[in-house]
Amino acid sequence: MRPESKHAVPPAGDICRLSAVELAAAIRHGKLSVREVVTAFLDRIEAVNPQVNAIVSLRDRADILREADAADASRQQGQEAGSLFGLPIAIKDLASTTGLRTSFGSPIFADFIPAEDDFFVERIRKAGAIIIGKTNVPEFGLGSNTYNTVFGPTLNAFDPALTAGGSSGGAAVALALDMVPVADGSDFGGSLRNPAAWNNVYGFRPSQGLVPGGPDFEVFHAQMGVEGPMGRNVADMALLLDVQAGYHPQAPLSYDKQGSFLDGLAAAATGGRIAWLGDLGGHLPLEAGILDLCETALGRFADASFQTEPLLPDFDFEALWQAFVMLRQASSGCALKVHYDDPSKRGLLKPEAVWEVENAMRLTAPQIRAASVVRTSWHRTLLDIFDRFDLVALPTAQVFPFDLATHWPREVAGQAMDSYHRWMQVSAYATLGGCPAVNVPVGFDGRGRPMGMQLIGRPRGDLAVLRAAAAYERTLPWPAGA
Repeated sequence: MRPESKHAVPPAGDICRLSAVELAAAIRHGKLSVREVVTAFLDRIEAVNPQVNAIVSLRDRADILREADAADASRQQGQEAGSLFGLPIAIKDLASTTGLRTSFGSPIFADFIPAEDDFFVERIRKAGAIIIGKTNVPEFGLGSNTYNTVFGPTLNAFDPALTAGGSSGGAAVALALDMVPVADGSDFGGSLRNPAAWNNVYGFRPSQGLVPGGPDFEVFHAQMGVEGPMGRNVADMALLLDVQAGYHPQAPLSYDKQGSFLDGLAAAATGGRIAWLGDLGGHLPLEAGILDLCETALGRFADASFQTEPLLPDFDFEALWQAFVMLRQASSGCALKVHYDDPSKRGLLKPEAVWEVENAMRLTAPQIRAASVVRTSWHRTLLDIFDRFDLVALPTAQVFPFDLATHWPREVAGQAMDSYHRWMQVSAYATLGGCPAVNVPVGFDGRGRPMGMQLIGRPRGDLAVLRAAAAYERTLPWPAGA
């Protein structure tokens, strides 16, 4: 059974409980006006958001409703409408939004208003969505606990004493509590997957290059962070991914998508083989109860004709983690160095950001190349696995949502954590492989804390992963969200 949220909030209205796919269709066929939809979600935000702090930089209601009325007028005039037409969306506060404050969760950018959109934001606008505000993040997206000195912390959708996860914590909570119909997120070390697991929703990390990053993106060097969708169901994620994905000439590592992901879900998954990596033979410390929930969830896959087999790949997983740490420092750490070098800004950086920069400054070119060689070896190992299996499964997180005041766990299952992100090691494997990975909800422990499981597919096998997730979704005895 799914526990009830501990937030004292009114029940969601009928409009806010509709899926994004249903809402888009209702608007397109004139069954709901854009004003009706937007008003319902703004009312929901007004009632719920003060208790969780998921949505930040919310635009003025009157301005949003004027945009909704203009959308209704254009529809009545028969103008062509995009696939997200009339849907209210709040963009993750790590993505630039024209004319709307983008803080990156940092006091350095507390009043920054971009002059241009990120590529995927521009596409969301062109698809007809109405951007109503931003969703909260940890500073510069560092760490899986959404808090910052600009807006404060975001509280878990099920228990206000617990973290929402991160870095897409605001997006996950806004979804779970029906404040938005669908949401974007980004993922370097689990930021689409971890908060989705901790708030009982879905989060999809696309294959490297499927969603173009930019324009403020190191187009040839930064290859491990990606943008992607989050949803209360798999079809809603496919709807948004259809808009986000596809080649962009200013993102040279991007590529064209092959057809519609949403349309592709019409052909159901017909089964397959899942490699269950578990805790990697004891390498991953896991809080008690996580493996049990995941293994029960794997049992549901039998109803969708999937067979599961335990697998322990022959790989040095400690060397792989060190490669992840080094490559992250070489990208994120170096990117933050411009603020570290400014005496007026260095003191405004959180300790984790300083740690990334100072370690990046110690790196040598041979070290970075050696880490890239390890990453390449892991990619080849995954390809060998996918010759025998359709999916790889792992827990999404190594701990359940923890106390909001704890910045990051110092110990997991009796093992000391040597960095602010070591306890998120389980998320690095899809990242380093450039693979698509989806979090699917697996249930709740005895304290009512949510958990999820990763389904990882072969590079550029995004549709197959989404189909498998949809097959699993149909076996669940509870709906997503709170």
